[in-house]
Amino acid sequence: MSEHTTNTALRLRPPAHRVSRRAIGYWTATAAIFWILLIGLQTVIVVTSDDAPSFLSVTLVVSCVLAPLHLLVMPQWRYRVHRWEVTAEAVYTQAGWLKQEWRIAPVSRIQTIDIERDPFEQLFGLAKITVTTASAAGPLRIAGLAHGRALELADELTKTTQAVRGDAT
Repeated sequence: MSEHTTNTALRLRPPAHRVSRRAIGYWTATAAIFWILLIGLQTVIVVTSDDAPSFLSVTLVVSCVLAPLHLLVMPQWRYRVHRWEVTAEAVYTQAGWLKQEWRIAPVSRIQTIDIERDPFEQLFGLAKITVTTASAAGPLRIAGLAHGRALELADELTKTTQAVRGDAT
């Protein structure tokens, strides 16, 4: 394989696969917990303080307006953006919603493959895969995968990396 062919195969491009649709519910639930805690704290401060500054009441109103907008827009947007793909040559990821990131990791550079599940991911049947490489940019993460698909993908990546010659550095 020529150098030109290798560079063409590893070009930056949108990955082919979306994450699980259940990730929308997961992202919504985790964001809702944040907003509930924030609005609850703001409410307690405003209600219990006799001389609460007016800006605290304003921040409470702003939070009450932003929370539903965030809960409606962010999960859908993230679902449209988050993608992944594994080929015989590389792992491709695309993530983010405001700040978007596209990454490519050549299979020959993969050092470890980890599967993680926090308690909420377990409730939604989701998992995330972390692919650690010999890169200063840090590991690639594929979040929002169905748990079964994450197990299959980890197995596939393990077999692929074992079949590729290289020292992963």
